[in-house]
Amino acid sequence: MTEPVAEARPHDDDPGMARLVFLSDGIYAIAMTLLVINVAIPTDLGDAAFHRALSDALPDVGAFALSFTLIAGFWRDHRRILTTLPTETAVVTRLVFLGLGLVALLPFPTGLLAEYASQPEAVALYAGAVAATHAVHTILLLIMQRQARPSPASSSAATGRRSFTAQLGSRALIFCLSIPLAYVSTEAAMLFWLTLIPAHYILGRRHDVPVIRNGP
Repeated sequence: MTEPVAEARPHDDDPGMARLVFLSDGIYAIAMTLLVINVAIPTDLGDAAFHRALSDALPDVGAFALSFTLIAGFWRDHRRILTTLPTETAVVTRLVFLGLGLVALLPFPTGLLAEYASQPEAVALYAGAVAATHAVHTILLLIMQRQARPSPASSSAATGRRSFTAQLGSRALIFCLSIPLAYVSTEAAMLFWLTLIPAHYILGRRHDVPVIRNGP
């Protein structure tokens, strides 16, 4: 898999960026934890009712697994980008909070997807939230590229950043395209999300470069 940038820096000399990183980690952890609230089975059920409730809970488990995987990926991408931004700016801070807001919101469309996967609005809302989060990360990455300082290895590092940008952009595009598709067929729209796997692999292989370290 292509590494987007050089080795991450902890921002020891930039308390503002460090606080953003810590705040982001906390919000991602809370969002991932809140996903499990939708997975529940009533107590004191008989055998038949229990098996029926267990079967009914499978969509909740599926939606939880999907969103947990996506949020874990969001966190990884977000941390890679944020810990390599040289400085905190007002634009970066606003974008970070926008991205965190979208992540914190994700348990809501996840619950809708679990309960109303046959409704195009539920699928479209979920896809829109995911696409918007990927779009925010793409913009943050582009800002990081503008702030990156030239170095002898900048050409190789830039290739890695372009590959990562292409991967993030393709993810946003795939979820965006699934929104109108959901109004044709919700099942087709959700199956369309699987194209993330070959797209990620192809884009990563085309621009695969070694990790470049920052500084001396």
